[in-house]
Amino acid sequence: MNLNLTFLGQMISFAILVIFTLKFIWPPINAAIEERQRKIAEGLAAADNSQKTLAEAEEKANEELKIARSKANEIIESAHQRANQIIESAKNEAIEEGARQKAIIDADIAASANKAREDLRKQVSQLAVNGAEKLIRREINPETHKALLDELAAQL
Repeated sequence: MNLNLTFLGQMISFAILVIFTLKFIWPPINAAIEERQRKIAEGLAAADNSQKTLAEAEEKANEELKIARSKANEIIESAHQRANQIIESAKNEAIEEGARQKAIIDADIAASANKAREDLRKQVSQLAVNGAEKLIRREINPETHKALLDELAAQL
């Protein structure tokens, strides 16, 4: 055997192997590698996008939280104002009720005073009639008359 012929056979076998590998084996392997690289790149891009989206969502959530706190503070302030209005209204109603009660009591006092005056007038007129009756029954004597008038004045 000739060494050159063996070497030439090995070269031809190697060339056939290389051609076969380049034609049938290498393209699917290369396609799988490229597909894998593409998926990794898409995954990294998706991770970056999700981080950006997460940051935007956190920022939006913070804004919404600020808005919600602002609205809550407005609601609380409105509730305080309404409570103050209710208290003020109740206070005004109490003042009006007190004034109405006072007016009723003043009217009762005035009515009682008028009744007392009427009773006093009736008593005074009764005393005057009684005094006049006593004067008429007695004889008209200036000293007796003066004593009766003094007694009548003392009774008034």
